[in-house]
Amino acid sequence: MNAGTSGQRIDTEMLDFRALPAGCLAGIISLTSPLDACRLSLVSPFFNSVASSDAVWVKFLPADYQNLVPASPSVSSLKNLYLSLCDHPVLIEDGKKSFSLHKRSGKKCYMLAARNLSIIWGDTPRYWSWNSVPDSRFPEVAELLAVCWFDIRGMISTCKLSSMTHYRAYLVFKLTATVYGFGNEPIEATIQLSGTGDLQRTVFLHAEGEDVQNDYRYPIEREDGWLELELGEFFNEGGQDGKLEIRIFRFNGRWKGGVIVEGIEIRPN
Repeated sequence: MNAGTSGQRIDTEMLDFRALPAGCLAGIISLTSPLDACRLSLVSPFFNSVASSDAVWVKFLPADYQNLVPASPSVSSLKNLYLSLCDHPVLIEDGKKSFSLHKRSGKKCYMLAARNLSIIWGDTPRYWSWNSVPDSRFPEVAELLAVCWFDIRGMISTCKLSSMTHYRAYLVFKLTATVYGFGNEPIEATIQLSGTGDLQRTVFLHAEGEDVQNDYRYPIEREDGWLELELGEFFNEGGQDGKLEIRIFRFNGRWKGGVIVEGIEIRPN
């Protein structure tokens, strides 16, 4: 017998969850979170068998996951599928997008490949070059050779994203050794949802010297070796099929070059 917090005594046998049917306990665990389920799997072999079951992890996967992810015999359980999607994005839509999951929440993440973006002068070889690089998840990336009109747009249907979720958008890119024209040059970034006005901010692709302004966004290095620059954030309410447009641009007559664009990533805060 143990003392309860209210001063009453509680029979510890009442707390033996092993007395519950496995399906009932799986239903309870599925109402928590992926992180909680992983923690509960460490309690005992019994909890591990229930907390790691498909009955739990199917609730953490998106309802349409089977339409997004090709079936693979190498994935032995839905928990393993979930964890794989967190760490290893899969290419979809003929390699023009990648899909993954946010590990803590299970919310959907997408990256729009450079080939899925609208790039001004992107099909003109004297201005942009399309190449394959070994450390990109996509078959091709876009390298900026020289333009004075820098303008990139990405669009995605909001119904593809998780509802009732705060998202941020990032430009994923690299700078070459010969980058020019971007040093401490303010770039405009906008995010527009259907039926709303533009959410605009000023960002910098390349910081040079000591002239860094703390009120603006600058690139940071990712774990995969690329740089990412936060372009803005938004809330996807869901419930209707709208359009999200992300744009980054600068045209002031100054020539620019030396940027390799992998894509635009959209992921939960």
